[in-house]
Amino acid sequence: MTKINAAITGIHAYVPNYVLSNEELEKMVDTNDEWIMTRTGIRERRILKGEDQGTSIMGIEAVKGLMEKTNTNPEDVDLLICSTVTPDMLFPATANVISDGAGIKNAFSFDMNAACSGFLYALATASQFIETGRYKKVIVVGADKMSSIVDYEDRTTCILFGDGAGAVLMEPTEEEVGLIDSEMKSDGSGEQHLHMKAGGSRRPPSHETVNAKEHFVYQEGAAVFKFAVSRMADIAEEVVNRNGLTGDDIAWLVPHQANKRIIDATAKRIGIDEDKVMMVIEKYGNTTNATIPLCLWEYEPQLKKGDNLILAAFGGGFTWGSIYIKWAYDA
Repeated sequence: MTKINAAITGIHAYVPNYVLSNEELEKMVDTNDEWIMTRTGIRERRILKGEDQGTSIMGIEAVKGLMEKTNTNPEDVDLLICSTVTPDMLFPATANVISDGAGIKNAFSFDMNAACSGFLYALATASQFIETGRYKKVIVVGADKMSSIVDYEDRTTCILFGDGAGAVLMEPTEEEVGLIDSEMKSDGSGEQHLHMKAGGSRRPPSHETVNAKEHFVYQEGAAVFKFAVSRMADIAEEVVNRNGLTGDDIAWLVPHQANKRIIDATAKRIGIDEDKVMMVIEKYGNTTNATIPLCLWEYEPQLKKGDNLILAAFGGGFTWGSIYIKWAYDA
């Protein structure tokens, strides 16, 4: 029996129009462009403005653009997964809202939360539905409105994050392309270093939690950096070695865009030159679940059928993962 692979057959993304530059941040907190660029590699980020503008707004635009681009009928979509840490609301799932806004009526949909690794978790999950032969068309969305949970008086975190969304279409193929291998990990003891203190069932919203600014991202930068460098590089190397690849075999490293120094460390570990590393952090900052699809969207014109891509991410939880994809089409 011929093996069915899950292949990415289209990619689209959406970013808001408003650009928050380092120069503008200099007027808000005690920081400067040189300090931010040296430590993170971020020059600007996009911010979703306006009332009642949630993550779904960006996800809907990404999905509608994807379906138009791939000539996909909304009625033919079987499943939509949205990876996000900034859902429109606790329920219904943002994936449900995106499906409705994009005219997808015959699919089931759900959200996935694995912090910055969520898009990879969702890709690995989606692939299972396709490889079993159950579904033919699955859309995976990575989207976050990080500006909604960032304290713009905290110079250690407000410089990092931006808003955006990306979506991919996954379909079955009998060719030797698509998602070839994946490895996902998590370690809940990392909670103390990177989390949002309130807003869930443990500490529901109250005047006390709001006044204490407990509904914003809390991050212990040094600890997170240390774990991210080692875990992201380790798991990417594991996937590369398991598939008998070398740096010369890999067309592109597609890393989560959290910090340029973390990206550089991962590339060095698997022997990839800087010119083979997808990098959009300077333009968009850390968009959490949207970073990897934004990379694929920006670099799509350079991708060729058969290209070996290594995707790698690390996120709060802690979560981390890596996926080996053989690209399925010429741009």
